[in-house]
Amino acid sequence: MSLRPMMRNDRASAMLGMVVEHDEPGESRVSMTVRDDMLNGFAITHGGLVFTLADTAFAIACNEDERVTVAGGADITFLKSTTAGQTLTATAERRARSGRTGLYDIRVTDEKGDLVAEVRGRSITTDRRPPVPVPSTGSGTSDARVAEPVEASGPRSASVPVPSTSSGTSAAPVAERVEASGRRSAAVPVPSTSSGTSAAPVAEPVEASGPQPSNDPERDGALRTTEVSR
Repeated sequence: MSLRPMMRNDRASAMLGMVVEHDEPGESRVSMTVRDDMLNGFAITHGGLVFTLADTAFAIACNEDERVTVAGGADITFLKSTTAGQTLTATAERRARSGRTGLYDIRVTDEKGDLVAEVRGRSITTDRRPPVPVPSTGSGTSDARVAEPVEASGPRSASVPVPSTSSGTSAAPVAERVEASGRRSAAVPVPSTSSGTSAAPVAEPVEASGPQPSNDPERDGALRTTEVSR
């Protein structure tokens, strides 16, 4: 397989089992063995996959420098049908190149050398560079990227780690909150009972700023008299 970044990132060609046999500026050769799942309803190789093989060879041949070159157009002529078990080979060659455009011919043959299809491709060179290949883990899958969430506005909020109780269950979490004024406030954790469940929270009473009424009418009257005399 080609060591080019574009081919290391080409999951479509890898999925179809394509093998890059030759890779030089302006020319390439790529092979593919036809599988059962590549056949159409007539039990012959799907024409779209024949073109895909030719297109991969075209892409390798026309990307001759560090700039990204893409197909500007292509025409295909099918000449022979194939089926599962056969090996197809696409050979691409540059015919002309001027400025940002190029002209390439691709021949697709079977294992006997018989011509299966012919493609003429037109390339356009851009100013872009190929993407950097994504590193993979030991399991063959790409490393997951963890993105840190950012709130739309205001300070960030975070949760405090939850400590464990002696019974192995987690105690009630202590959530830290950032108020609009910038001050931090925290909720008081709820203690656990011996059974490991959280006890019901006990609300602390808050006294009012003035004297409180009672069940004693004489005391209440004295309080009102005192308030009036102030």
